[in-house]
Amino acid sequence: MKPIWTICLLVMSNVFMTLAWYGHLRFKDFEWSKGLGLFAIVLISWGIAFFEYMIQVPANRLGHQVMTVGQLKVLQEVVTLSVFVPFSVLYMKEKLSLDYLWAGLCLLGAVFFLFRTKLFGS
Repeated sequence: MKPIWTICLLVMSNVFMTLAWYGHLRFKDFEWSKGLGLFAIVLISWGIAFFEYMIQVPANRLGHQVMTVGQLKVLQEVVTLSVFVPFSVLYMKEKLSLDYLWAGLCLLGAVFFLFRTKLFGS
């Protein structure tokens, strides 16, 4: 059950992380953001990132009870790509390219190598 909770928490934290890191790139498109300086944008991003850390830290502590740090990192990257691709297409209005598929396949390889002993034994 811990891996499922870890994945759910990582997905939630990644939504906040993606918004904090990249959401501000569309702020300039919104009327309310006209005249905001870089410092204000940084503070807004930090405010969003606070919630990401409030979820991500417990996710990693919970996940580390059943996974290695390497497994957690690769899991995090898979979750990040799973959240980022819809974000970039739906929110940022960018085109989906085959590069995302290739990146995803590379991550699947990383998952295989780091989790193979848990999945298939020694």
